[in-house]
Amino acid sequence: MIVLWIVSSVALIAASSTAAVEVSTNLGDIQGVVLKSRLGEDFNAFRGIRYAKSPVGDLRFKNPQPEAPWKPKVFDATQDGPQCPQEPYNSTDNSEDCLRLNVYTKNLNSKVLKPVVVYIHPGAFYVFSALSKSFAGPEFLMDRDIVLVTINYRIGALGFLATGTSHAPGNAGLKDQVLALRWVKDHIRNFGGNPNSVTLLGYSAGSVSVGFHMVSPMSRGLFHRGIAMSASVIPLEKYPDNQLDLTKKQAELVKCPTSNLDEMMKCLRNTPAEEFVKTFLNLYELGYYMLQVIEKNHGQERFLVENPTEAYQEGRFQRTPLIVGMTKDEFVRIAKFMLEDENLTKKYNEEWETQAPIFLKYERNTPKSKYISTVLRSEYLQNQTLSKDIPFEPFGKLFSDAIVGFPVHRFAHLAARYVPVYYYRYSYKGRFSDFLYPGDTAYGSVHHDDLWYLLRNSYISPIYTKNDPEDKTVERLTRIVSQFAKTGNPNNRKDEYLKGVNWKPLNLKKENFLEIGEELEMKERLFLERFDIWERLLPLEWKCRNDRNLRYPEV
Repeated sequence: MIVLWIVSSVALIAASSTAAVEVSTNLGDIQGVVLKSRLGEDFNAFRGIRYAKSPVGDLRFKNPQPEAPWKPKVFDATQDGPQCPQEPYNSTDNSEDCLRLNVYTKNLNSKVLKPVVVYIHPGAFYVFSALSKSFAGPEFLMDRDIVLVTINYRIGALGFLATGTSHAPGNAGLKDQVLALRWVKDHIRNFGGNPNSVTLLGYSAGSVSVGFHMVSPMSRGLFHRGIAMSASVIPLEKYPDNQLDLTKKQAELVKCPTSNLDEMMKCLRNTPAEEFVKTFLNLYELGYYMLQVIEKNHGQERFLVENPTEAYQEGRFQRTPLIVGMTKDEFVRIAKFMLEDENLTKKYNEEWETQAPIFLKYERNTPKSKYISTVLRSEYLQNQTLSKDIPFEPFGKLFSDAIVGFPVHRFAHLAARYVPVYYYRYSYKGRFSDFLYPGDTAYGSVHHDDLWYLLRNSYISPIYTKNDPEDKTVERLTRIVSQFAKTGNPNNRKDEYLKGVNWKPLNLKKENFLEIGEELEMKERLFLERFDIWERLLPLEWKCRNDRNLRYPEV
């Protein structure tokens, strides 16, 4: 059935590419194609536009450099661009010349500018791409009155190695995103987009990115609203200022010297990208993907200059309206697979105090971390022996709350002290999902399930028709995004799909949120009994004013 959907998608693209279309910019002309939206509307697609020079040689691990004009040539933007190097690696789909973006627009009239939505893709900062129609199909959102931009950025070691020196200052992948946003600011008017009305839409790693952009001095003024879905920039652990130890480990894995920093970095800059991809999973412990760093000043433009948690506590962030939330079941799927691994469960059972902080991402090897591990095992798992024979839901809740739920909760509550935060839980269960269990039945609402109603994944689902039961959810989610992109408020009482609910910003006393299920419904106290466990174990240290005894001080 999946093969049939993919074949149908290719046929649809071929049938709907009815004409070439060109746009002029001060970089040069760009040629795209005309495609069809989910409901059959024409839209213009410009794919694989290069916004930065290929980050190879001396540019590897460094801040990205803007692409030079290509005049008088015409840039061919009729096909998807390459993904950044990742597994599965092949020379056709993978390239370091991946710093590109797609623009989708129905309107090329620069006198009638539309709000812009910039999509930052998920993938834990080491997989996926936003250029492939297979993973980021624009058909659903192109039924709305917006301009959609999807961007690639460097991932894995090539995007985030940080030596704490000028050799590799760090956060290169996030700086790629900044350069893409600068490209949008400079050129999106040519595609009918309003550079003064830009909404960041990020999922998972993309959601973390949205949180970073709100505190980064490099991103200031480049966007005006944020949608952060299923991940948080507020982690359970602290951001380091370098990862020289990981850089040396990477060097050893690709057989580069480590005794001399200059020689090591010269070797790493000349190592084929494929070698980084092959060794990446050996670079990090399970679940340990803390890649970003608070940058030291080596004369470079710095992306992250302070601890994001403190910045949000003290209101030092770009104060834009936010949509923030999570799915009901998040990482239950991954938790189930972990329990089915006998070697893994044996290790967890025998070494819980040392292993739990690694895959749940909090401080390690301290009396406090041992206490945290003991409490979590008691509260979530009732001290059961882990194995494939026990119900996976309790372990799934623990894993989900550590990686997504509680960090999202904390981010939403910190930001809500200063800006409107529209908080949600997604619980709709359609026929298609990232987790089919038992058999071919969707288990619930797991990580990514809501994303696939905004940007189509052809490996997961077909293009829904008006007669499909999922149609209402596609309409609701795309309208929420487009309405928020237009006004900074997702409510529209005149819209037949949104008029039944008044989604109010998060109130820290009422703890209100929007349940996005079969219907839209306002509720209160999202997972608070579970999240209170984490609040007790990992309380924030308030450094502003004298109200540090309050859970969330009023502004």
